[in-house]
Amino acid sequence: MALLEKHCIACKKDTPALSRERAVELCKEIPGWGMEDEAKCLIRSFRFKNFAEALEFVCAVAVIAEKEKHHPDITFGWGYATILLSTHSIKGLHENDFIMAAKINQLTVAS
Repeated sequence: MALLEKHCIACKKDTPALSRERAVELCKEIPGWGMEDEAKCLIRSFRFKNFAEALEFVCAVAVIAEKEKHHPDITFGWGYATILLSTHSIKGLHENDFIMAAKINQLTVAS
């Protein structure tokens, strides 16, 4: 099943983080995203024409995050937004992070 068709699931603290190998494999499905912090975090920066477009994008991401109950760290300002995805409870990456990245990528296709 494609990442876009999936939904995030709640993780328990004893849920294992994805292996680096699996994370690299899933990264192939989310163009534009990279990994940081020894494959414990996904990151992508987006560029916009102005502050209003960046804010609109961040608000759209927030709607997805609330629906999926998986919340990214977001930094934004005039003409940019940077999204960090990680599953804090397991101190690493989970499939949920890749699901969110795919859904966030879809926002850029729709605009």
